[in-house]
Amino acid sequence: MPPSTHRLWIARGLAHALQADCQQPGGTEAHALLARATRALGHRPPWLPPVIEALGAAAVRRLDLQGLSERIAGLPAFDAAFAPGQPAPRIRRLMLRPPHMAGAPLGLHEAPLPALTTHEALGDWLGLAPERLAWLVSEAQHYREPPGGRPGAARHYHALLRPKRLGGLRLIEAPKAELKLAQRRLLDGLLNAVPVHEAAQGFVPGRSVRAHAQAHAGAPVVLRFDLQDFFPSVPASRVHAIWRTLGYPAGVARALTALCTTRTPAAVRARLREAGAIDGGGAQRLAAAHLPQGAPTSPALANLCCFRLDLRLAGLAAHWGARYTRYADDLVFSGPAVLRERRLALTSWVGGICADEGFTLHARKTRCMPQHRQQCITGVVVNQHPNLPRDEFDRLKACLHRRLLHGATDAAEREALRGRIAWAAQLNPARGEKLLALFAQIRWPQPGSVPG
Repeated sequence: MPPSTHRLWIARGLAHALQADCQQPGGTEAHALLARATRALGHRPPWLPPVIEALGAAAVRRLDLQGLSERIAGLPAFDAAFAPGQPAPRIRRLMLRPPHMAGAPLGLHEAPLPALTTHEALGDWLGLAPERLAWLVSEAQHYREPPGGRPGAARHYHALLRPKRLGGLRLIEAPKAELKLAQRRLLDGLLNAVPVHEAAQGFVPGRSVRAHAQAHAGAPVVLRFDLQDFFPSVPASRVHAIWRTLGYPAGVARALTALCTTRTPAAVRARLREAGAIDGGGAQRLAAAHLPQGAPTSPALANLCCFRLDLRLAGLAAHWGARYTRYADDLVFSGPAVLRERRLALTSWVGGICADEGFTLHARKTRCMPQHRQQCITGVVVNQHPNLPRDEFDRLKACLHRRLLHGATDAAEREALRGRIAWAAQLNPARGEKLLALFAQIRWPQPGSVPG
């Protein structure tokens, strides 16, 4: 049976008192905890010392306010406070501690994280006035929509539906200007300072698609897996846990979570279901607060939330004599020829670990690629060394020939082609030179001119 409201209130008042000075030297010693609890109650009842003894100093340091309150309320020693014939306990003084940064875990204690203990400090750091921050992080933004799909709170995202290359629709939830600036500040000034697992190659400074591919070049067997609904599969609760792990107080952690997560409107979910882009499970993930694909902070937060996934999959790969890396939702294993024979067992293990971590494998996108066939991951051929696929080179060369023969269009296409050529040159310098020679012969329209 859950504890009564009165019991929880007394437990919460005691939790406030116990944590009020717990950061001070000696603040978690038994006599100090007992003194603060006595002051909160206004006297020292007989049941109080056994409660403090049963609770222990470690719980006061480790648990947050909610967790400590529930721990106290569930103690058998706390039953004596509500025994028949005993005066009902009352909280005479509500002792509140100032918010503070908790210590980051081992390995992150030297990360240069900004100390943000209040909403005011967060707003100042983001360059937002208090009322603007309150508007962006309002809890109303994350309420479920009322029945009938009537609009609720103001939306801070544009929902964009983009066609996929192989058919279907992709949802991009792009933050509006003010929120995007705040998210960019969070990414550059905070998230980029937090290291991720070495297997994560996507959206990490100093790592790239090429590094992801290079790790598997020349392997006898390459196995590729794809995670379904990657960003929507990261719920707000996991994002909140990241902020708390980094040491931010509960109130600031909630605000940071609200800045980085959203719910997809019912009309957008209905359109995606109508197009067959999501199933019922996907609609539920979008209806809950999740990481939006399109926010600057989402890739970095997803990498942090995937730390344990990467840790477990890297351990699995080492056990099988293989290598493992991940680029966003793309999971790749490579290793000896025996992996091909045991691919079903490996797939089962990978699927089980992913499910345990809250993700689902996209079964139709699982590939086992031996070396006598083309081994392609994230658009890069890795049979011998990272290389551009031949068909992609041919398409790009044909596009340049068309522009050379029939004339160019505009500067936007010019920059797009320049980017594709630069990528090809990184993977294959010889082919890149040929493409650059063709590109240099194209006569592009001058700014302000109209193509003929």
